[in-house]
Amino acid sequence: VSVKQIVEDFARYPYLPRVSDPAVLLKAVGDGVGLLTWEHDAFAFADSFDDEAERYRGLRTGRLVSLSEAAGLLVKPDVARRQIDDESSIPAPGGPGGSPVGPGPGGGSPVPGGGSQPGGDSPVAPEPAQPTRFHGTVDLDSARVGRDAGQIADEVISHLHGLIGAEVTVTLEIQAKVPSGAPDNVVRTVTENARTLKFTSQGFERE
Repeated sequence: VSVKQIVEDFARYPYLPRVSDPAVLLKAVGDGVGLLTWEHDAFAFADSFDDEAERYRGLRTGRLVSLSEAAGLLVKPDVARRQIDDESSIPAPGGPGGSPVGPGPGGGSPVPGGGSQPGGDSPVAPEPAQPTRFHGTVDLDSARVGRDAGQIADEVISHLHGLIGAEVTVTLEIQAKVPSGAPDNVVRTVTENARTLKFTSQGFERE
């Protein structure tokens, strides 16, 4: 998620903790990036994401970073660790003229079709594809809708909304059964309020 998006979210959504100004939030984010225990307690930082190479540019972990509202990305620790491990496993160019150095004693050499000859490293299994969709349905306490909806926004929606490129749609469905029948004044009030609030569908029915 971009640093800019985080600053905007804290200013826009009332269910997030209040901060006096963006500088307080940026300092907290910078402290998190600088933690030596970032992999368990915080996150990594990157200058940008290279869509073509599918990697983060300027990935940094466990050190102080100067942050601004307009630039930079916060990266999940497991994603950052995967890129760090992948890039550290890339062999450096070998002998004179940049020619690769041949395998040492006991080492394996590449063979057609992937893998290696006996004595070499086994091929690394590809990472499983990450899920691209989420859906969920939940029943709310009609007497405490505000409380329950706020908790859902904090614990579920905010995590999805913070993902890069995520499109989150939230739909509220209301069903009410009134065995004794809804009086005319309630029918008029609910119908008019639903129309004002731009319900895509609404109405009372008779059995």
